[in-house]
Amino acid sequence: MAEAIRDDEGDKNQNMAAWLLGIKTLKIQPYHLPTLGPQDVKVRIKALGICGSDVHHFKTMRCANFIVKKPMVIGHECAGIIEEVGSEVKSLEVGDRVALEPGISCGHCSLCKAGSYNLCPEMRFFGSPPTNGSLAHKVVHPAKLCYKLPDNVSLEEGAMCEPLSVGVHACRRANVGPETNVMIMGSGPIGLVTLLAARAFGAPRIIITDVDVQRLSIARNLGADETAKVSTDIEDVDTDVGKIQNAMGSGIDVSFDCVGFDKTMSTALNATRPGGKVCLIGLAKTEMTVALTPAAAREVDVIGIFRYRSTWPLCIEFLRSGKIDVKPLITHRFGFTQKEIEDAFEISAQGGNAIKVMFNL
Repeated sequence: MAEAIRDDEGDKNQNMAAWLLGIKTLKIQPYHLPTLGPQDVKVRIKALGICGSDVHHFKTMRCANFIVKKPMVIGHECAGIIEEVGSEVKSLEVGDRVALEPGISCGHCSLCKAGSYNLCPEMRFFGSPPTNGSLAHKVVHPAKLCYKLPDNVSLEEGAMCEPLSVGVHACRRANVGPETNVMIMGSGPIGLVTLLAARAFGAPRIIITDVDVQRLSIARNLGADETAKVSTDIEDVDTDVGKIQNAMGSGIDVSFDCVGFDKTMSTALNATRPGGKVCLIGLAKTEMTVALTPAAAREVDVIGIFRYRSTWPLCIEFLRSGKIDVKPLITHRFGFTQKEIEDAFEISAQGGNAIKVMFNL
């Protein structure tokens, strides 16, 4: 693995990266890259978005069961320009603009061979400990995980392929189509990309919920047909279900829980029609207490997703064709200086009106 070196070892030509050194402690330091392999490319990162998992690492040095135990380069939602190609790379050239899929699977286990490489137990994922991330001037990455961008898709939009991939994978898992009425719990960044993906997959009617009216207003502007302000109190599940169903005006075929609390999952299970599906995207809690038996008696299927697989070509096509516009999700932009990385992560951690915070390197 590439490692940090001391500031006094570097010079102006050193590759620099944002290292997470401790709770809320980020520092731009030199970053030695691994040797370029025959099937690798070296990419100059030009755009990188802050993800919710990055914020968890920043605030607590962990995200779910992934714990930061040593200094780590943060970040994984990225796009850039090819600077060097390995000897066996034929698909890309120096100067190509690319979006990077951040997870490197082993390619050999039964899950990888079956196509479910996102579930590979040996996955090495940018900015997920112990693997260094991509908030750096340059990274080395397998060419097969770098996707060329059309001329009309910007590098910022290329970086947005990563969060958009979560929504696309969820819609595939839930078989969303032109006859699927959809509910989305939570209008944070993942809820909003799920909204965009569901619409692109043909969902005719979409309702989105949140506890924050400002977020619901954003969802409306992005194309939600209905919105519903809900409570955080588990005692209000029945009231919220009635509110959601009345606003929807028809049966909810698929619900996406983009939060992952007892309250949101209980609401989704109860609001979904008999024979429908609930897809759990948000992983806010490692354990939940929900009433599964009534949902099972109504044959409501519960589906999980973890990250994504084989989504970049479709995401890029959605962006190229204009079927999805992710640009309104980018609310804040920063450069790559010590002060700016600190400010960017603080703004992202505060939530508020920040949806996607983007670095331009």
